[in-house]
Amino acid sequence: MWGTIRVLFAIAMTAAVVVINSTISTWATEVDLLLALAADVSRSVDQQKFNLQRKGYAAAITNPRVIEAIRSGRHGRIAVCYIEWSGSISQNLLIDWTVISDAASARRFASHFAEAPRSFSDFTSISAGIDFAVAQIERAPFEAKRRVIDISSDGEDNNIGREVTEARDEAITKGITINGIVVRDDTVLSEDGSPYPTMELERYYRDNVIGGPRAFVMAAEDFTAFGKLIIKKLITEIADLPLTNTAANHSITNLGKAAR
Repeated sequence: MWGTIRVLFAIAMTAAVVVINSTISTWATEVDLLLALAADVSRSVDQQKFNLQRKGYAAAITNPRVIEAIRSGRHGRIAVCYIEWSGSISQNLLIDWTVISDAASARRFASHFAEAPRSFSDFTSISAGIDFAVAQIERAPFEAKRRVIDISSDGEDNNIGREVTEARDEAITKGITINGIVVRDDTVLSEDGSPYPTMELERYYRDNVIGGPRAFVMAAEDFTAFGKLIIKKLITEIADLPLTNTAANHSITNLGKAAR
């Protein structure tokens, strides 16, 4: 009898350990947000702009306000990867999925920016950039209720690859939100030869690129303002805050003035 009881007790304890380990495993893989940062490194992004873009992301991810937003979530951590994209076959996962939960983990993530060479300087395929980011989100070793692609670019020209709206719509059907940050580039000209208006870039992204719950686009007047604007963008994404066009435009104006 005692032997039977001991066997039943052992079975019960084994089952309990399995349940506990399963719960711990699930908890360990849950994050508040899966965030794929996808940066344009096509030909229009010269080396100076490229350096400002990388430094902007590195400084933003380690900013105390961003860390505070991360810590305020249910799990107190997010998972982030960093992608550089250009033409239809030019995408690179520069920094693989990394959990960021505090200043130390943010600094470790940011340290990779200084170590890695530039990935490409090719044509522009926003659609391929989106598709590649979606693939990274689907293979992420973490679980999150919110999944976001953060596209940054200095132009609207999807000059190679499939239609950008097709890539956007497919991502949305998979429950992924796409946000954008566009940067004015005086070397990108309209048909009349004048610099392409920032508002036109913003409108293009709103109509063709962004989508999903609370999707938004922000616009910076130049890459100098980019670093400050990306901080606000990350906080908005991480905290899942609503962003009206009026609020966004007010922020953009103030940030642009502050950067000058």
